[in-house]
Amino acid sequence: MTDPLQTSSYHFELPGELIATHPAQPRDHARLLVYDRKDDTITHAYFHELERFLPKEMTLLFNDTKVIKARLFGKKESGGKIELLINRPLDAQRINVYIRGKVKVATIVYFDEGVSAEVIKVHEDGSRDVNFFKDGAMLRFEELLPLIDMIGHIPLPPYIQREDGQEDEADYQTVFAKYEGAVAAPTASLHFSDELFERVCAAHEHAFVTLHVGAGTFKPVESEIITDHPMHSEYYDVSEEAETLIANERPLLCVGTTSTRTVEYYVRTKKPSGEANLFLHPGNLPQRVDALLTNFHLPQSTLLMLVASFAGLENTQRLYAEAIREKYRFYSYGDAMLIL
Repeated sequence: MTDPLQTSSYHFELPGELIATHPAQPRDHARLLVYDRKDDTITHAYFHELERFLPKEMTLLFNDTKVIKARLFGKKESGGKIELLINRPLDAQRINVYIRGKVKVATIVYFDEGVSAEVIKVHEDGSRDVNFFKDGAMLRFEELLPLIDMIGHIPLPPYIQREDGQEDEADYQTVFAKYEGAVAAPTASLHFSDELFERVCAAHEHAFVTLHVGAGTFKPVESEIITDHPMHSEYYDVSEEAETLIANERPLLCVGTTSTRTVEYYVRTKKPSGEANLFLHPGNLPQRVDALLTNFHLPQSTLLMLVASFAGLENTQRLYAEAIREKYRFYSYGDAMLIL
């Protein structure tokens, strides 16, 4: 029997051809694996059939974060090329980023449109804190957003291994995205077309939370025991409508791991906004969320461990083996799984 607290228990081999590099077209024609825990059954379907699997009394929570063009290409004063990935703002002007290449404190990186960034701190995890400037004037994060919309690129996950294209500006954004700040999409929500989203929302009470997904979502667990992993934190906000929905006793489906972590962090802290760093796994089970809609995740990732907090480790291993056998498409642009 495998140990659910051992990181090695979450390893699996994935054939490279199952890593999705583009989404299904139309987006709601992705495949959907449905696992019903009550009768231990697996059903293979398509995402546009989602409605027939949702109990009438089920309530839904979505993450309405919006992906920003967080990948920037620039140059140092020496002319050396630099790639910068915005992770998250730390305050109004201090922004945590990842930079590919050697850059020390006080290094200035130059981008198009008169935008520059000065490195003010280097962290042990390799990330840097920077201040951004426009023509020499320091920028607040909200002032930076329209500029990076002009000069930045959609931050496709590293495993997609291709340059972003114009189609990704729509494909890597949910149809209900509202509040800018994420550097990775809440991928389970990418499968909703406008029409499917409207139908589901008309049939089920629903609300929104916001969690600005950071680059830490892709960080693998490197410690031998999963509880030794330092969980990344991300900004979140729980709307009043979501608070009301969470407070009632009707069954709750979270669309995605990000809304799940937001709800469960809120339930534990009663804080409607702030920084969430909750790590859900088989040793730390959900307290309020009853069902999960999610994609298929990377080996040894906190997202896979979150799935195991709903389905159990052995069932999660079985579900993933089934998905691989049935040639489901994996990761951000891949297919989906519903755990009831």
